[in-house]
Amino acid sequence: MDFEDFSLQVPKIKNLPLPGTASHYKMAPEIRIKELKKGLLNGREPYKAGVMALFYPDALSKTHLILILRNTYPGVHSNQIGFPGGKQESEDRDLLETALRETHEEIGVPPSMVQVIRPITEVYIPPSNFQVQPFVGIYHKKVPFVPEQSEVAALVEVSLDDFMDDNKLITQNLSTSYAKNIAVPAFEFNGYTVWGATAMMLSEIKELFRQVL
Repeated sequence: MDFEDFSLQVPKIKNLPLPGTASHYKMAPEIRIKELKKGLLNGREPYKAGVMALFYPDALSKTHLILILRNTYPGVHSNQIGFPGGKQESEDRDLLETALRETHEEIGVPPSMVQVIRPITEVYIPPSNFQVQPFVGIYHKKVPFVPEQSEVAALVEVSLDDFMDDNKLITQNLSTSYAKNIAVPAFEFNGYTVWGATAMMLSEIKELFRQVL
């Protein structure tokens, strides 16, 4: 889709009710849905995080979404596809500032160049005890992304056409932090499998976009 058309239409999602957890559950295996419905594990106070679903024009002015492949490290989200973003720090005024700061740190996009459209529904991630607040944003005047090598193994640039294509929805057997060799709904973009919390957030964004694009 042409980016100029996209940038005119997508702000209309501001006025739409959020699809919420119903859209999240479409991209979660039954065992994870049961876990999510239980709420916070053992009453622990969750860590807070903010992430940015950032849409931008490529060299041909076609709309794309930027995702990142995280580096391998000791942790449950090692070597997974996700949005730019991360843990809230004490100096962050709110989770939007967290998402913008982390996006700048991880892929080099200045906060002043992001048009924030809206927050969407939070997602709780039981294995890491994170409550994640996603935001949808537009990066109008694209300059080359600058990945932070200590955190980002690769950039994954997904066309809007692929994102909206239901043929990119798959089911794959995976071993996760909560089960071994289970069927997990996922997206397949550019040869990468996108599952878990990121897929759940993408599912909600996709439902919102279907109403305005």
